[in-house]
Amino acid sequence: MNGYADLHLHTIASDGTQTIDELARRARECALRTIAITDHDVISDELTGRISERNGVEIITGVEVKATFESVAGEILGYFVDPGAPKLRELLDRLKTSRIDRMRWMVDLCREEIGVSISFDDVREVAAGNLGRPHLARILIDRGVVGTFSDAFSEWLGKGRPCYWPIDKPPYPDVLEAIHDAGGVASLAHPCLMEVEDWPGLLDELSRAGLDAIEVFYPYIASDDASRGRSIEPRVMKNGAELRGFLLTGGSDDHGRDSTKESLGEIRVPYERVEALRAALPIPL
Repeated sequence: MNGYADLHLHTIASDGTQTIDELARRARECALRTIAITDHDVISDELTGRISERNGVEIITGVEVKATFESVAGEILGYFVDPGAPKLRELLDRLKTSRIDRMRWMVDLCREEIGVSISFDDVREVAAGNLGRPHLARILIDRGVVGTFSDAFSEWLGKGRPCYWPIDKPPYPDVLEAIHDAGGVASLAHPCLMEVEDWPGLLDELSRAGLDAIEVFYPYIASDDASRGRSIEPRVMKNGAELRGFLLTGGSDDHGRDSTKESLGEIRVPYERVEALRAALPIPL
């Protein structure tokens, strides 16, 4: 079948600025046939099945889950998952609690380090779904502390900055198990941004552990995370993924207009890669 897909997108269920309907309309305007909604550590209540359709666009129910790879932090994308699967629901509930705890710490740090009057409830009010640092960044912008999301992260909220606090993340085997138990396939998200020293070794380990795919098509140059640098070049990652038989995925990581990242349309994955993911599902649709 012909057509293109974007397999990494966010909505107001996490830290995006768009509803599912708004995202589907934008995707149709970009001539995308299929999109995957992969909100951070949460699945929108509007997504009740593993696949659906909005505004003439095929929608894959997905999720982007934080994980640890021993001492390295990263994220895993799940595709075609059942939102009601018990192991996945339990994992996401734990991460929701971790996000709440983290935000309370970061709000306290903002009061102490910046001297800004802010409360946890202030952040809760601007977040329609799961709490994330962009919600806190929005408040810092509105209060005149910083001018942009990029400034908020580089000065205060990014890793190693004065108001940063880490999330308690599950080990990656737990994430893989939950995604597979939910009938989905798992892909390593934006791997070139991970702080990995031995990529061949980690890719071999992930292959043995049952990871299905690698996200090799991603707008690294346009990414707000580009200042972190890349631990490996995308073409080298693609070669390593293909050598080990991983499926290849890709997406723009768009968060919507007036957000931390507006990039819809920058990545267009041929539909044949969606079909390959579908063929690999542990539980057929």
